[in-house]
Amino acid sequence: TSRAQSDPLPSWNEGAAKQSIIDFVRSVTDESSQSFVKPDDRIAVFDNDGTLWCEQPMYTQILFAMDQARAAVQKHPNYKQREIFQKPIKDDPSGLIAGGARASMELIASAHEEMTTDEFEKVVEDWLQKSKHPRFKTPFTQLLYVPMLEVLTYLRANGFKTYIVSGGGIEFMRPWTEKAYGIPPEQIIGSNCLLKYKSDAEHPSIIRTSTIEFIDDGDNKPVAIEKIIGRRPIVAGGNSDGDRAMLEWTTTGPGKRLAILVHHTDQQREYAYDRDSKIGHLDKALQQADAHKWTVVDVKKDWKRVFPFQQ
Repeated sequence: TSRAQSDPLPSWNEGAAKQSIIDFVRSVTDESSQSFVKPDDRIAVFDNDGTLWCEQPMYTQILFAMDQARAAVQKHPNYKQREIFQKPIKDDPSGLIAGGARASMELIASAHEEMTTDEFEKVVEDWLQKSKHPRFKTPFTQLLYVPMLEVLTYLRANGFKTYIVSGGGIEFMRPWTEKAYGIPPEQIIGSNCLLKYKSDAEHPSIIRTSTIEFIDDGDNKPVAIEKIIGRRPIVAGGNSDGDRAMLEWTTTGPGKRLAILVHHTDQQREYAYDRDSKIGHLDKALQQADAHKWTVVDVKKDWKRVFPFQQ
């Protein structure tokens, strides 16, 4: 039917969440509408973990960090004595889960100190190719949320520029996000370690250090958006209290705005979690959603399918 073809969000069930996204895009792109927004100002920012791909039972970056810690200790046995490597080499992620984005960033930075950015990119690509999710037994890059991929495509088709603003490491995301989401490396904002330039006329390189420069989470997200994009977004998507400030900053500006808050409610197809979860903890943002008129997406109710491999 023509209706099916004209549906920009086919993996969404009919309902308030889907309708609010479509209504918003129509109104800001209609030149005769009072809510019209010029293409230059159509900026959309999305968290990554738990918003665009699966973040349970723990952030993919934590699993990567633990594998890298073990590899580093095999290469440099003296690392065994360093406290930062103790728990990860015993396959104990508790410190990394409790320590938030900073903990895994510090471990990865320590494991890859003095490595060039090109070498690190290859490490990430190789790891993603061979690693599989513990429950779904599929590569992590297959665990993308189909309904959110449709939102990204729909926004770009309507003149939006889409960015990722994530607590994850910028160098961990850039090697694969363009292929996965259609978002190029220069539109990825994340946590990062300090880099330094190594001059060599033949082969100059950029070297990673073990110093963390910036953690892109919580209140730092709007700061990073201001610093790097320089325009206030009119669309933001997140799923946890770590995204609350970004959603708040986006929706309190002038004119029509959209915030999408993904609420994980589907234990069968994915996971169900919010207030009691250490990963993707969602409490304050959910409480604020009504007052700010954020679009809360109930995964169980609003999504026809979650992952590409589900029919």
